Amino acid sequence: MTWDFNQFFRKFIKASLSICLGILLIFHPFGQGLLAAKPSMSGDFVQDTVSVAQALKATIALPDDDERISNSKDEALGLITAYISRYRNRPQVNGSSSFTTMQTALNSMAGHYKTFSNRPLPEKLKERLNKELTRAEKVVVKEM
Repeated sequence: MTWDFNQFFRKFIKASLSICLGILLIFHPFGQGLLAAKPSMSGDFVQDTVSVAQALKATIALPDDDERISNSKDEALGLITAYISRYRNRPQVNGSSSFTTMQTALNSMAGHYKTFSNRPLPEKLKERLNKELTRAEKVVVKEM
């Protein structure tokens, strides 16, 4: 008799925990932080390209010993991800020379920040990024 009671009690506890976990998963707002985030891209390719290029050039221009460099790197990676996600799959944009130039610069910058997160950008890379970002800004205004 006690064995039957223990068996019933175990099944009851397992079922209760399963139901509670299911209710928690259904009603817990896991995506609440994602919904609160504002979109960083406007949808206007020219405006987004110019604003992202200017923001990234400002990040590149920061001195290596600046205390804001860590936050700037994180913001730059967020901008890069948002820009590439927004425009990579748009055929009217992704074939343009401004997009390919911008994508080259963004991939270089993101690759360095993700691979060498604790190292500053080398001077040669800074020069190349500034050159490519400036070129992308100029070309996008002429193209569109």
